[in-house]
Amino acid sequence: MLGIIVATTLIALILNLLLKRIHLPTIIGYILTGTIIAYVFNLHNAVDNHELREIGEFGVVFLMFTIGLEFSLNHLKKMRREVFLTGSLQILVTALFVFLISRYVIGLEVQTSLIVGMALSLSSTAIVLKTFNETKEITKPHGRRVLGILIMQDIAVIPILLMISFFSMKGDASLTYTIGKTVLAAIVLLSLLYFAGKYLLEPFLRYVSSTRSDELFVASVLLLAVGSAYLAYYFGFSYSLGAFIAGMMIAETKFKHQVEADLIPFRNILLGIFFITVGMQINFKVIYDYAWIIAILLPVVMGLKFAVIYALVRYEDNKRVAFKTALSLIQIGEFSLAILELARSQSLIDTTYSQILIVTIVISMILTPIILKNLSKAAAKLIPEDVMMITNTHNVSEDTENHVIVLGYGRFGQAIVEELKAFGQKYVILEHNVKFYQIGKDRGEPIVFGNAAQRHILNSLNITKSSAVIVAVNNPEVLYLICEAVRELTLNSKTIVTVTTETEKEHLRGLNLEHIVVATNQIAKAVVDEVMYCRLDNN
Repeated sequence: MLGIIVATTLIALILNLLLKRIHLPTIIGYILTGTIIAYVFNLHNAVDNHELREIGEFGVVFLMFTIGLEFSLNHLKKMRREVFLTGSLQILVTALFVFLISRYVIGLEVQTSLIVGMALSLSSTAIVLKTFNETKEITKPHGRRVLGILIMQDIAVIPILLMISFFSMKGDASLTYTIGKTVLAAIVLLSLLYFAGKYLLEPFLRYVSSTRSDELFVASVLLLAVGSAYLAYYFGFSYSLGAFIAGMMIAETKFKHQVEADLIPFRNILLGIFFITVGMQINFKVIYDYAWIIAILLPVVMGLKFAVIYALVRYEDNKRVAFKTALSLIQIGEFSLAILELARSQSLIDTTYSQILIVTIVISMILTPIILKNLSKAAAKLIPEDVMMITNTHNVSEDTENHVIVLGYGRFGQAIVEELKAFGQKYVILEHNVKFYQIGKDRGEPIVFGNAAQRHILNSLNITKSSAVIVAVNNPEVLYLICEAVRELTLNSKTIVTVTTETEKEHLRGLNLEHIVVATNQIAKAVVDEVMYCRLDNN
C-alpha cells in the first residue's frame, strides 16, 4: 500500500510539473494519475471502495465550505433568483430533454430515462468552483450565475436520490413516509445549523482564538467543516450541503479569513484524491468497445446543456455572461457518478449503459479545465458586443483635445474616474459591458458604448488628440487586443496600462508600452511605505 501511495504521489508531481509548463491546470494531472495507477497496479475495482470514495468526497466538502465562506446569508438572499429560479429551470429543462431522447429515441424504460435525465443535468462543482476560485472569476457576473446554478444542483441531489429510493419501493405508504421524513429532517437540520451559527459559533471561535494556539484553531476549523458535513449526512443530505451552510455561517463572523487560510491546504490535498478517484474510472476497454456511442453522446449532451443554460441566462443577462455561464457548465458532474452507481446497484439501469455514461462523464470532466482556461478568450472571439438597447451614447466633439480616455468602467475604472474628477481633468470613458455602461450613463458620465479593440471607435474618441489613454481592463486576452489597437493609433506613447502580476506584464512585451503599472508591486510598495512611516512616527 505504501508503495502505491509513493508511486501515486510521484506520478502526480511529475505530471503536474509538466502540465504547469504548458499552462494546464493540476486537475488534469490528478485525473491522469488516477488512470495510470489504475492500470499499473490493477486498481479498477479499488474505486468502488467506500472508504476511498468518502475520503475523496471530503475534498468537495472542504471546497463547498470555503465557497460558503465567500457567500454569507445576505449574499445567498441576493442570489435567490440564480439559485432557485435559474438553477431549478436548468435542471428540469435539461432533464426533460434527456428523458425524451432516452425514452423515445433510444428506447429506455421510463424510470431509467428519468434517472439518466436527472444525472446528466448536473455539472461538476469540484472542477468549476476550484478553477473559478483560483482565477477569481467566482466574483464576476458569470461566476455568480455559475455558483447559483451549482448550489441548486447540489440541493437537487437530495430529491434525485429520493427518486431512486421511490423506484425501489413498493406501496404509497412508504412513499408518503419517506417524503414526510425528508421534509422534517430538512427543517431540523437547517434549524440546528442556523441556531448554532447565530448564537454559538462566534463565542466558540473567540474562545479558541484567545488561547493563541494555531494548532487548536486549525483543529476547531476542521471540526466545524467535518462536523457540519456529518450532521447533514446524518439527516440524509449530502456532505457538501452541510459544509456550505456552515461556511456561510462563519462568513458572518470576523474569523472568516483566518478560517479560510487554515483550511485551504486540507481542501487542495483532498480534492487531489477526489480527482484521482475520478481518473481511476477511465476504462479504455469500454471506450474502445463503445467509441462511436461515446463520440455521439458526449457532444450531444454538452451541446444540449450549453443551449439550455445559455437560453435561461440570456433571458436576463447579456450574451457574454450567458455564453460564459453556459460554457462553464456543459460538463457532467461528480454527483452524477454517484447517482448512476446507486441506480446500477438497485438494478434500475443496465450495467453496460452505466459504464458508457460513466466514461462519458469522466471525459467531459477532463475537457472542462481546458475549456475554463480559454473561457475569456473564446467569449472575446466568438461573442460580438451586446448592444441591446443602447441609446443616447455620449458624442465626442471633433474639437475635444487634451482629454484622458479611460478604457473600461468596472470597479477600477470607476475609481480612476473619481480621481480624475478630483483633479478637474477632462475625460471620456469607453465601456463595452452593458451593465457598467448603464451605471456610467445613470451617473451622467461622458461614457461611450463600444469595443476598445476596434480602431474606428477609438478614433471617434479623438484618441490622437488625447493627453493619455488609461486601459482599465482585467482580462489579459482582451487587454492585449486593446493595446494592439491603441498602438496602431498612438504608438503607445501616452498609454498607461494596469496589470495584476508580472506574468501579465510579460505577456504585453513587444507592444512597446512605456507605462505599465503592476498592481501587486504598487500595493507592496504602499504597504512598505506605510510601515516605514509608522516606524518614523513612533520614533
